[in-house]
Amino acid sequence: MKVRIRASSWGALFDCAYKWEGEHLLGMRRPSSLRATLGTAIHAGTAAFDQARLDGAPIRIDEAAEAFVDALHDPKDEVDYSGDRDITLNEAETIGLALTVKYCADVAPKFTFTAVEMPLKPMQIDCGNGVIIELTGSMDRARAAAGYSAHPIAGTGSELLVPTHRDGVIIPDIKSGSRIIENGEVSLKGKGAQLGVYQMMYENTTGELTGGGQIIGLQTTKHALVGVSRLLDGKRVMLGTDKDKGLIEMAAVMLKSGFFPPNPQSQLCSPKFCARWETCIYHD
Repeated sequence: MKVRIRASSWGALFDCAYKWEGEHLLGMRRPSSLRATLGTAIHAGTAAFDQARLDGAPIRIDEAAEAFVDALHDPKDEVDYSGDRDITLNEAETIGLALTVKYCADVAPKFTFTAVEMPLKPMQIDCGNGVIIELTGSMDRARAAAGYSAHPIAGTGSELLVPTHRDGVIIPDIKSGSRIIENGEVSLKGKGAQLGVYQMMYENTTGELTGGGQIIGLQTTKHALVGVSRLLDGKRVMLGTDKDKGLIEMAAVMLKSGFFPPNPQSQLCSPKFCARWETCIYHD
């Protein structure tokens, strides 16, 4: 049995495995939310800006903002606009425009990216008993870095770690959300697995070593804060240590046994987020 697991879904597997099984093995789906569509559109605008710089033909910030607006108003996936009662489409556009501008003006120029939205070669891991996990996904950004100096980002209370010399490739991943920045710091909670998969797949694709990953946080509230997290070696999370099992080994146990335990206390345990909600007997 070969199971494809996207880099972005590892956190969900260990949040509520029952939900993850329904969505990723049984094919149950829900329409995208407005907030998820906002995040996708921000990715589109910032990626257009970074790719143009990488190609040696930079675009203006207002052109990146236009790419954001186009993606927000013409999403590729079905969107349930009634599910997010705390934000309207107009509010989403205002927040997304502010974040796109701040990213292009304050964050992107301080990085030297070597790849943008890079496709990664699928990586197969034989877990025994006929179970093969195939890691898949596309990586947001990559940059060569090693030594770091801290530079404050205006108006955020956060500091940007800027590379000073090469020592492996760093994998920055852009994350948006209303709680991505808390107490002035970009949250890494639950992000280690995805960064670790990106590190492993990048090394498998290119043959280059990675020196860690980090999160570029874009907070989708009216304050529109931006920031960059500290570095994290996500490979350890996936592969484990001499004393602790990694998430790949734990996932293999679930896949071999077919045991995907529910988590009724998950923050995503609601009809808004879970495609299995209507048939699930484990929530209140």
